[in-house]
Amino acid sequence: MSTLMVQGTTSDAGKSTLVTALCRWLQRQGVSVVPFKPQNMALNSAVTADGGEIGRAQAVQAQAANLAPHTDMNPVLLKPNSDTGSQVIIHGRAVTSMNAVAYHDYKVIAMQAVLASHERLRGAYQVVMVEGAGSPAEINLRAGDIANMGFAEAVDCPVLLIADINRGGVFAHLVGTLELLSASEQARVQGFIINRFRGDLALLQPGLDWLQARTGKPVIGVLPYVMDLHLEAEDGIDQRQASKDEQVLKVVVPVLPRISNHTDFDPLRLHPQVDLQFIGPGQAIPAADLIILPGSKSVRGDLAYLRANGWDRAVSRHLRYGGKLLGICGGLQMLGEQLHDPLGLEGVAGSSPGLGLLAFETVLEEEKQLRNVSGHLTLENAPVSGYEIHAGVTRGPALEQAAVLLQDGRSDGACSLDGQIFGTYLHGLFETPAACSALLRWAGLQDVQEVDYHALRERDIERLADLVECHLDTGALRRLCGL
Repeated sequence: MSTLMVQGTTSDAGKSTLVTALCRWLQRQGVSVVPFKPQNMALNSAVTADGGEIGRAQAVQAQAANLAPHTDMNPVLLKPNSDTGSQVIIHGRAVTSMNAVAYHDYKVIAMQAVLASHERLRGAYQVVMVEGAGSPAEINLRAGDIANMGFAEAVDCPVLLIADINRGGVFAHLVGTLELLSASEQARVQGFIINRFRGDLALLQPGLDWLQARTGKPVIGVLPYVMDLHLEAEDGIDQRQASKDEQVLKVVVPVLPRISNHTDFDPLRLHPQVDLQFIGPGQAIPAADLIILPGSKSVRGDLAYLRANGWDRAVSRHLRYGGKLLGICGGLQMLGEQLHDPLGLEGVAGSSPGLGLLAFETVLEEEKQLRNVSGHLTLENAPVSGYEIHAGVTRGPALEQAAVLLQDGRSDGACSLDGQIFGTYLHGLFETPAACSALLRWAGLQDVQEVDYHALRERDIERLADLVECHLDTGALRRLCGL
């Protein structure tokens, strides 16, 4: 059994994309491959088949490997709830919240979970394809590292180093990163991959020759810049839009400081009839057909931020003019009358008034709700699938007019009596074509084109595997995978 690790010179260098590509490339050859990320820090997460929580990028990589997501694929997940602290999730379950200094000491325990998951995967699959985090050359984080070279040294695996040439300074990134590693870590790096190149490769060749001569390590290949490639973002919000029809529905999403699972909106961003705008701090919410309040890792804090930006007044004005309002997860909780956090799970313990638009209250409880669910929207009885990730328990008379009827017999969320407001705990509800179309019709779009988001994602995973085949040294990759 073999383990190969992809590390990057920076965040967003292309690690997640390359691991996804390699998983599908190997899977197409009949190789049993599994993705693995020892430690992830992200607010975009997914619910696994075994009822836990992992980073969303690993769920996409699981799809590339033709596997159901499992907690062993991302044994340590950190979900920031402030600039200095995070909720710590081990093997899919939230175990504590701590600040960065305390977590630095906790990494000894976290490493045990990492190695246990890796050992289980190594015994079940031919290749474990590992994604690092950030950069391995963060000097202040080297001691006790479990995400990059600390892990690679512990399991004795080879490493590929990827850098994004579109950022500029690619040779400085690669050589500088290598120089900051220890001698044993440098020896572990078996080659470089340059990502997102556009232009004539002949003009880059002198630099590639110099890099190999300077470091003694081969360039495994150069991946081209692909304009319209879509993979769910691990961190930053992807604001690229697909080409739009003349008649579009205008949808606005306020970007909250602790916005979570913003990948919910990727199907809308890619829909040819939806003009999706993310509104940031200091920006006014423009006229729109639909405003969506997104999920949040710190609902009370994000609600205060929403008010500080005047967005609550914009929401009220939007409703007076007949616009539609959708709340998802934390956004649903904001629609109610009160938010209570008696245990201080997301910040200082206490209560906050909600927007008062629906008659319910939410209490944050210690046990997080983690479910993959399916059912039907009460809009058009449209089938829907999604997932729940929330600590809040919501109660009140508004829930009697539910938004979703689930197959397990539960109801979810609420609709206002006038039909203007719709709230649900379900993430991913736009990924089901029928549910997406029903929601767009509810928001005012006529003659909706049905878009299969899963098919779009599958198409781009296949395109990534094609890029590996065409632009990388596949013989070298097979040797590094022990094949």
